[in-house]
Amino acid sequence: MVFSSILFLLYFLPAFLIAYYLLPVRYRNALLLCSSVFFYSWGAPRFIFVILFTTVVDYLLVLRMDASSSERWRKAYLVFSVAVNLGLLLYFKYSNFFIENLNALLEQFGVVPVAWMHLVLPIGISFYTFETITYVMDVYRRVHPPQKDFWNYQLYIIFFPKLIAGPIIRYHEFAGQITSRYFGDDNANRIAGFSRFSIGLGKKVLLANNCGGLADQIMGFDFNIISSPVAWLGILAYTMQIYFDFSGYSDMAIGLGRMLGFKIPENFDNPYTSRSITEFWRRWHITLGSWMRNYLYIPLGGNRVQSPYRLYMNLFIVFLASGLWHGASWNFIFWGAYHGFFLVIERLFLLQVYRVLPGWLTMPLCFCIVMIGWVFFRIESFGDASLFVSRLFSSDLYSYNPVTSEQLFYIILALIFSFISISSIGRQLNGYFFEPDTDLSVNRRRVLAAVSAGLFILSLSSISSSGFNPFIYFRF
Repeated sequence: MVFSSILFLLYFLPAFLIAYYLLPVRYRNALLLCSSVFFYSWGAPRFIFVILFTTVVDYLLVLRMDASSSERWRKAYLVFSVAVNLGLLLYFKYSNFFIENLNALLEQFGVVPVAWMHLVLPIGISFYTFETITYVMDVYRRVHPPQKDFWNYQLYIIFFPKLIAGPIIRYHEFAGQITSRYFGDDNANRIAGFSRFSIGLGKKVLLANNCGGLADQIMGFDFNIISSPVAWLGILAYTMQIYFDFSGYSDMAIGLGRMLGFKIPENFDNPYTSRSITEFWRRWHITLGSWMRNYLYIPLGGNRVQSPYRLYMNLFIVFLASGLWHGASWNFIFWGAYHGFFLVIERLFLLQVYRVLPGWLTMPLCFCIVMIGWVFFRIESFGDASLFVSRLFSSDLYSYNPVTSEQLFYIILALIFSFISISSIGRQLNGYFFEPDTDLSVNRRRVLAAVSAGLFILSLSSISSSGFNPFIYFRF
């Protein structure tokens, strides 16, 4: 079940919210937990037991770890817990990739390939595995005491607004909200939450889906004969699709959380307005970047290394891991290495070059670098992706125009909203709609409610009239 489906919008969500608001406060966590289990089980009934298994194992191991006075045993419990969680992730997400590459190698030597069943990836496993590791690591580091109540810990892991595709929430950011909500139980916060949810829904359904339709159309062409302008149009459409698809989902998760009283961390901050790849990764998938920094980059030594080459290697390793986290395929690994390469050369000298160049030059330059990277994210075959990149810079400028006036409208609209924050008016609009105060004025509530209702109805109409409603990060 995804947020941008009729089933969720017209059946699950209204029924859940009515029950949630009518119940006394002391019963709401129980309803939220049961609803989250149902939400996940609807789309992946077999894999709900994987989450339940890991929550039981980690809950017990962390309690033992915290109670132990021996540093050796504490570390042993930590290693065992992380090994269980990463082991499940490796098994479900990467075993197919490993066997396929092993068989390709064996075939070169005339060896019989290894027989292997094709495993289905549990929905959201990449996200909730990382959250499980944050809990274990934070308790080990004594950032936060362990959760004594098993059901409260399970709610942290399976909380449905962020279960499928994040944002990735660290345990200490969420723990206190389980028993004492961050936002008050009033109409102002419900309106603010619904506004954020509706904006996210509109971004995903109205912008991402329409841009995605054009991207799929162009990516289905023969890359050998595609012209340079059409190739650029195709990757521009995908660049808009992936941003509004993923950021829209994050907005919906944040909005749902606020409607329920929870504060969920921001995940995007106008990333396409970045003036360097370093800045881009401070603005894109913020919670993943924070996770990688705290649980991989810093343990590797981070910036506190004596050799600059070790620093560059740490950066490169982190982004190789980031690429592999996104998918078990060589194109994702290359995409991670691609971004790692630019981060390293920016540390070496490119940031100094950017500082003396005007923003009107560095911003589009960075945007083009990101767009070219998305080619390898979108096209799984490395050979096809390389061919597509070559067509971006080909001298073939003639081809028929595949874009309709409606598609062109949505591409332009997506571009406007991607870069609107570079203007003062755009920043004011962002603040008005994305950063509503806890105490909203009556007039502001009315505006947010009207805009939310309009976007919600338009999105519902679009979903009902179109069978094209993919969600890119659903498979991660």
